[in-house]
Amino acid sequence: MAETTIKEIADGHEAFRRIRFKQNENRFKTLCKEGQNPKALFIGCSDSRVMPAMITGSGPGDLFIVRNIGNFVAPFSPNADYHATASAIEYAVSVLEITDIIVCGHSDCGAIAALYKDIPKTDENIHTIKWLELGELPKKIAMMSVPSSDHEALLRYTERISVVFQLENLLTYPAVQRRVDAGELFLHGWYYKLQEGLIEYYDDESCSFSPLGDS
Repeated sequence: MAETTIKEIADGHEAFRRIRFKQNENRFKTLCKEGQNPKALFIGCSDSRVMPAMITGSGPGDLFIVRNIGNFVAPFSPNADYHATASAIEYAVSVLEITDIIVCGHSDCGAIAALYKDIPKTDENIHTIKWLELGELPKKIAMMSVPSSDHEALLRYTERISVVFQLENLLTYPAVQRRVDAGELFLHGWYYKLQEGLIEYYDDESCSFSPLGDS
């Protein structure tokens, strides 16, 4: 399949303006006038195959979306460095006062696969290598739980267990912990199966993933 070109993207935008925008014009005007009021923060992977609005049937203004390599959440770190995902979490929780946070992993994740590869560190990937450290603990747990001889099963397990670890990292954020304790904020771990178009959710009582429709 040929890669999408800039011209195809531009043509798609023109089609959006002529059709989809017109269909939702009143909604967009209302959002511009009244501002956004999403109820959920969606933390997903940057993978181009994962499209949050499409897989959830969400419309304009429904989701506050953060995407990064591996849908990772770095633990809270109160320093003056740049923290893109952290700042989005803080804004969503403390300013937008969202009621739900979804961390959505997915099958065939390149970030998770990279955890099992020996990637040399260079001047061109220093940030990526550092970011992937957030997957090392899930990898360690997965390797203790799944036979290393079954590499595909190991990857799928790591992808799922990583979601659980990111939920735990969310609770290191003071505002998240405070609102969770107050019953004002709810955390959700999801896993999107690319081949099936199916979302599974993490059930913390059974410590397992089940189809979202069963929740």
